[in-house]
This record gives sequence, C-alpha cells and structure tokens, in this order.
Amino acid sequence: MTSSCTDGPVPGPAPDRHLVRYAGRGGFSPGIVDRAAGASVFTEDGRELLDFTSGQMSAILGHSHPEIVACVREQVGRLDHLYSGMLSRPVVDLARRLVETIPVPAGETPLDKVLLLTTGAESNEAAIRMAKLVTGGHEIVSFARSWHGMTQAAANATYVAGRGGYGPAAPGNFALPVPDRFRPALLDADGNLDWRRQLDLGFDLIDAQSVGSLAACLVEPILSSGGVVDLPPGYLAALRDKCHERGMLLIVDEAQTGLCRTGDWYAFERDGVVPDILTLSKTLGAGLPLAAVLTGAEIEQAAHERGYLFFTTHVNDPLPAAVGNTVLDVLIRDRLDERARELGRLLQDGLRELAGRHPVIGDVRGRGLLVGLELVPEPGAPDADALGAAVTARCAELGLHMNIVQLPGMGGTFRIAPPLTATDAEIRRGLEILDEALVAVAPGVPAH
Repeated sequence: MTSSCTDGPVPGPAPDRHLVRYAGRGGFSPGIVDRAAGASVFTEDGRELLDFTSGQMSAILGHSHPEIVACVREQVGRLDHLYSGMLSRPVVDLARRLVETIPVPAGETPLDKVLLLTTGAESNEAAIRMAKLVTGGHEIVSFARSWHGMTQAAANATYVAGRGGYGPAAPGNFALPVPDRFRPALLDADGNLDWRRQLDLGFDLIDAQSVGSLAACLVEPILSSGGVVDLPPGYLAALRDKCHERGMLLIVDEAQTGLCRTGDWYAFERDGVVPDILTLSKTLGAGLPLAAVLTGAEIEQAAHERGYLFFTTHVNDPLPAAVGNTVLDVLIRDRLDERARELGRLLQDGLRELAGRHPVIGDVRGRGLLVGLELVPEPGAPDADALGAAVTARCAELGLHMNIVQLPGMGGTFRIAPPLTATDAEIRRGLEILDEALVAVAPGVPAH
C-alpha cells in the first residue's frame, strides 16, 4: 500500500469539485502542479512553468532548495512540535539571529525581542494586539490600498479588497492616502507627487475622526497587492514622526520585502529608521509557514507587565524555526541581498526595454526583485483588468507564471518576484515570454 504523500494522479471528477473557492471571483490556475524545483513548477501533464511569483511571494530560495529539504528531513525526525510554552534550540537560535540582522542607526531603538508565529496575518494580528495593549489605544491607521491579512484585526486594516459583505468592521480603523508617484493625487510645483502635503492632509482627516485613542499605523514599505507602490524616499521617516507625535507605534509589515528581496535585508533600511514593531512572514520560511514579530525591549516589557497574551498552537514551533535558521544561513553565505540587486537591475532594464517597444506598458517600478509593471490600455481597448488577465493567460500558455495581483482594479499591474536564486538565463527567458505574450494580446508591436 502506497502512502497518500506519494500517490500519483487519480482519475475522477474535476480537480476543484470538492474545494471551496476562496479567491473572490477568481478561480484556480489551470492544471495540477505535481512538483517544483528551483525557479520552475511542473504540472501533472508535463508542462513547465517558470515561477515569477516565487509561489505566493514566499519561495525566495526557489522551490525544493536542497538545504531546506535536508533541514526538514532531519528536523522532523528529531523535534517538530511542542507544547507552546516549551523552548527549543532552533527557536532560541532563530530569535537571536533575527535580532542580529536588524540594522540600528545611531539614535534608533534596537529590535531585540522576537515572537515566532505561522502566517503574515497572524504576525500582524499579534503586532496590533501588542500596540493596543501598550498604548492603551484602539485606533489603527493603514494605507487605502493595503493588504495585511484576513484575520480580524489584520482584515480591518486591509483596504485593497475583501471588505464588502461581511458586516461592520471594527470601529477605529482609518485609511491613509497612498503616495502613488505614477498616479499622484496631489502635485507640487514641478508636477510631481507632493507626498508631504498628502501625508499632512491624511493625518488632518485622521485627527478629525479619532476619538483620541490612536494606537498604531501599520504599513508596507512597498504596497505589494496595492500595485507595487514604493513609498517615496523620506516618507517612512516622516510617517514615523507623525505617529510618535500622537503617541502611536509604527508597525512595518515586511512580509514580502524582508530578507533581501529588495536588495537590502529590510526595505525600511533605505530611510534610516527602525520601526517600533516589525512583522515578517512569507520570505522568512522560504515557502514554509513561519512568521515573526520583532520589537524593542521597552515595548515588550510594557506588554508583559500588562499581561500580553498571544498563545497559539504553533507559536515557537521547532520545525519551522529550524527552516528559518537555514534560510538565514543561505542568505548570508550566498550574499543574496547583493544578488537581488544584480538580478533586479537585469529584470528592470529588460522590462524598460519592453516598455520602449510596447506602448501598453505604462510604468516599471520597484526595488531589487520586487518589481511592478503597470499596463495602461489605449482608449477603446479592453480595460486594464481584462488586458492583464489576457496577458497572464498567454504567459501561462507559453510557460511563465506571472501575475497574482488580479483583484478588481489591480489586474493590470503585474507583481514580478522571481526567486533570489534565479539565474540570469531564467530572467531573460521570462522577459522573452512576456514580450511574446504582449505581442499576441496587444498586437501592433513586432517581437524583439
């Protein structure tokens, strides 16, 4: 008798017959994936897809990285799960090592306390709960195109999708305008985004609505699901000042940007600030469920004195913590922050070359290996969502998995995030497939 872990395909009804459809109005990708290796996934019918989304933006070391595979095999046979109050060596080591990765400019408070959890939503939930307890407030500010998760507090701080039809949100959640330089809402004298004025006006509105109980501002340094919007240089520092003036904590969600993807270990480094609370997930487990909350000793002490409670079944589990340690080993040894910068230049240069030949490409933006490509259809052509869906489908037919921002109004913006272990040849191959797909879907431009 074979194990269900190794069983092959079983003939029967449609693959999704017994599955809940959880992606809004979107569906499942066609076919069934059988295995994955490196930067590619392989379907049961033998097709290979170059994976330019790193799974769900998580597999920064590619799929089935040999050191991750070896770590899981060894650790699952030694120690996989414990009572949540017990400590293990992988947990203790990962907490220490994560603290050591955080740059601390002069005058900034180090983040030297770590809580290990499972998902990004869970880490944001824990961070918000900590901020409310420490500040005594309950009001949370986040961007108007944010995505922080689908659990209660994280979902209340998420505005890009998923708010309709579920009843009232918790009181005290406020949206801050997005500083989108490609589609600026307020212009300065030079015709560029006046983000400082926009930020001032945003907080004027928040102050007018607040009942005097502001607790925290939760933001991504690059809004990923919100259109790959990179905060302008200086914005994060100014936002931190706005928060501290009001007794709020700044929580930075680096689920997708943390651990070398942007070319730095953390995206907040560029602005020379350290958040009060940092949340990590996705990239930390390189595809396995692992998340973390990092904060300073003073905040942790205040939370502890007030009886901070965030007790879950898989808090501080040893198996994912061991994987996290292996992820750090590979990132440090292979200097994947530098590699992300190199590959990011290759990718963005290639996309800009495509933009020069495909008028439908309106903008290329991002940092390192988190890149956004926005389609801007000509008048009378299919809208951006429909065009993005058509390009996505054609890319898949040609062997490239590209777009996972297919929320209403976001389908025309491609979120491109290959593994940090991708090769130059794989980046060029992906660009060639995208070029061919654009020629097929938006004809009129010859292929390169």
